Amino acid sequence: MPTDPRSLRGDAPLLDAWLRFQESAPTPFTIPGHKHRRDLVGDVVAGDVPLYGGLDTMKLSTGVLAEAEARAARLWGADVCRFSTGGATHANQALALAVGAPGDTVIVSRTLHRSLLIGLVLAGLTPVWVRPEVHAATGLPLAVAPETVAAALAAHREARAVFVGDPSYVGTVGDVRGLTEVAHAHDVPLIVDAAWAAHFGFHPDLPPHPLQCGADAMVTSAHKTLPAWSQAALVLARTERIDPARLDAGVEATATTSPAGAILASTDASRALLERDGRELLAEAIAATRAARERLKRVEGLTVLDGPSVDPVKLTLVLSGTGADGNAVERDLIAAGMPVESADRDVLTAIVTLADSDEALARLADHLAASIQRHRGDPRPPVGPAAYSVEPIVVVPPREAFFAAAKPVGIDEAVGRVSAELIAPYPPGIPVLAPGEEVTAAVIEALASARAAGVRIAYAADPTVSTIRVVT
Repeated sequence: MPTDPRSLRGDAPLLDAWLRFQESAPTPFTIPGHKHRRDLVGDVVAGDVPLYGGLDTMKLSTGVLAEAEARAARLWGADVCRFSTGGATHANQALALAVGAPGDTVIVSRTLHRSLLIGLVLAGLTPVWVRPEVHAATGLPLAVAPETVAAALAAHREARAVFVGDPSYVGTVGDVRGLTEVAHAHDVPLIVDAAWAAHFGFHPDLPPHPLQCGADAMVTSAHKTLPAWSQAALVLARTERIDPARLDAGVEATATTSPAGAILASTDASRALLERDGRELLAEAIAATRAARERLKRVEGLTVLDGPSVDPVKLTLVLSGTGADGNAVERDLIAAGMPVESADRDVLTAIVTLADSDEALARLADHLAASIQRHRGDPRPPVGPAAYSVEPIVVVPPREAFFAAAKPVGIDEAVGRVSAELIAPYPPGIPVLAPGEEVTAAVIEALASARAAGVRIAYAADPTVSTIRVVT
């Protein structure tokens, strides 16, 4: 259902401020330096309006950001909301700074993005890792079970918080209510990185969002599943177990002092759209994804993630039963003008949002089916993502290892040493090895497996991963 974005401006103060700036055609003597001239470097700067001296004065005298954040807090049922122009990365790090002090212990799901681990480094927190259940038939992560978190909290009664990622990158959904009950039984906050779930809770066929399940805080990316600019994210929290002043301090400590107004305005506009038209738009996306799944289920050997524990608008396929190489399928899709979020030899993930049409999903399903048939081969056993195959062994806290003296050594020589760096297959950016962890044979094997599957190994000082930086 097409909509005029200007019709949202009455309920979106940041969007209204962005539109008023365009309509007034000012001659600003502020940053940014392009001064809105498109004749210098082209339309790449179109719409780039700062918050300070753009959407608001340098003194923030109109309060449009605070009003927009308050409206988002009301919509999600939070006590406080802060917008981020640094994505879920910034929001995760702000929450890490909000919940503990250097040396404190926290329970952390090993499904979380590397941004949280860097947040642990910044805050000086020591993680106790809990790992997700893994589906035997696909090798993909399910969720971290409440019983697993309960056992970790019982063994570490000093823990100050529980951090989990839900839903997973591939769309599997866990028992957030159960996790909340476990965390609250120990009187610690449950913090959920729900980066892929900005749409949750806004249609009866979707899972509830974490705050509806009782969580104390959630991070979500407006740019991932809502029509917002890249880097747009929100951190939403209840204040019974999370100090709002500490959260504000964490947000400000890790945020840019020159926030992009267009990103903030798009977050506000997406919130207003979700509140007004989300149910109808999401119904169309759910129906289109359901039809695409049914079409793809008819492809012999192809596994299509589906069911009550899967995001209804995430399209994740396991190709191992078809013998086709997902990297070859991805190349076909790129050539057809339909790039997907992620593809390796065995797993392909396409992101569907309320901005997609049923025609686009039908075309994607047809191209996928044809490409898989073209590249079909002998079925092979599924090999899940490397990040879920390694049991991390923490030797020293991440912060200590991050700042320790270190040197690169050959990958075989690194076994048994303590890593000084973070290495993660990307996407989704979940660490196989983190600062302070022992380099094991399983780590080396997992990285080799990921490279063989066509996955990019990210964040390592040596992109070839022939060497690893270890603590000296």
